Amino acid sequence: MNENIAKLKALSIEGVRELYRAHLTAQGLSPSTIQVSCSDAFYLLRHDDSLDFWSMLERPDCDTIAYERLKATLGKRSQGNVEANISGYRAHLRRFRRFVLGDMTELQIGKVHSHDMRPVRSLKARRPDVPQPSATEVEKYLRAWDELENYALQEDALNKLFFNLCPENTDISGILLKAAVLNDFYSTNIYSIFPVAKHILDLNIDTRLRTGDESLVEAIQNIIIGGKRLRLYSFATKYCSHHNPEDYPIYDSYVDKVLCYFRNVDSFSTFHSEALKSYPEFKRILREFRAFYGLEQFGLKEIDKFLWQFGKEHFPNHYGKKKEETVK
Repeated sequence: MNENIAKLKALSIEGVRELYRAHLTAQGLSPSTIQVSCSDAFYLLRHDDSLDFWSMLERPDCDTIAYERLKATLGKRSQGNVEANISGYRAHLRRFRRFVLGDMTELQIGKVHSHDMRPVRSLKARRPDVPQPSATEVEKYLRAWDELENYALQEDALNKLFFNLCPENTDISGILLKAAVLNDFYSTNIYSIFPVAKHILDLNIDTRLRTGDESLVEAIQNIIIGGKRLRLYSFATKYCSHHNPEDYPIYDSYVDKVLCYFRNVDSFSTFHSEALKSYPEFKRILREFRAFYGLEQFGLKEIDKFLWQFGKEHFPNHYGKKKEETVK
């Protein structure tokens, strides 16, 4: 048995909650989120007497077991949206499991009190109009993507251009065409596109694209045009993604806002906002988001589509004067 679990099992449920509350407080979560998590993480322990709760936490298929148990238990007890409720309970159970299986030495089990742990930051409260990420929400937005003619046709056109007409990056005219179309479709506001195409040509990127080399994004994004140093991060992720969508998820401001919001209200990951501008970190955070909310059945491209539409609906941009390559 995991050493942490053995120690926790020896405590009363209130003792476990006190340790967990101290941990969440140290993470800087809001009081309301802490209160909910200290209740919802233990739903199955309270309501499913036939389940070995602590053994479940050690199993690699913990999330699947929790889903089936919650579905059965909530189906008998709840009159509301069972799937939505399952998503919320699982999210808090995942957070508690990470706490249990992680390093708890700093908490000194049996000695810590919640008032000893001071929050590291003040977080925003949850917005009632923003739903919790779930498989149901992702599927809803994926259907919307396929049903909206402009999204579907634009993606078909880009796929034809990148996969059929100009799959390689050894000819300046093909690169120029792809860069110009991306610039127009995504409104990335690059006012001089030829130097960008020439820059991509000089990088000789095809092998790195096929292998999913994350450093390629940084290589493409850093460019000097007219003596001005530019950082075309969003454009670089888009250019790579349309060659290799599963290895290169797209960064834009909508995705940024969604990830930061759920970091603040659910603490699915701990990162400074600037970390999203580092491509390896961005991909790591996306994977943490996908794992925390139980969305592993979706590829990064599908998560990409979900986050962009979700962000556009719930966190719309308010543009002032446009700058060269607004990070979008």
